[in-house]
Amino acid sequence: MMLKSMLAFSLIALSVPAFAGDPEAGAQVFKKCLACHAVGEDAKNKVGPELNGLFGRTAGSVPDYNYSDANKNSGIVWNEENFAEYIKNPRAYIKGTKMAFAGLKKEVEIENITAYLAQFNADGTMK
Repeated sequence: MMLKSMLAFSLIALSVPAFAGDPEAGAQVFKKCLACHAVGEDAKNKVGPELNGLFGRTAGSVPDYNYSDANKNSGIVWNEENFAEYIKNPRAYIKGTKMAFAGLKKEVEIENITAYLAQFNADGTMK
């Protein structure tokens, strides 16, 4: 019986996504983004687009936001993996983007902000 329990636990541990960050800690990291971005039910575009429903969304597709051609034509569909690479150094990831943010360098911050953003549906409600 103990072997079955250990096997079940191992399978569960293996199925945990790579970005199992802490959404509450991610909310703190997101404060670095608040000057330019918003999330939540009342989110509006600012200097940057609102980030509701980011994962699964095509880059450059938020209505009423004036994206750079580089972003609009990138062909990126955001997921946790490419977002993690992008947020390390946005200008290197999408050459020609107008996003001026230098990037997040700490993996834990990237994991946490990813977990935070993943909570929001496209309409800003929580999943």
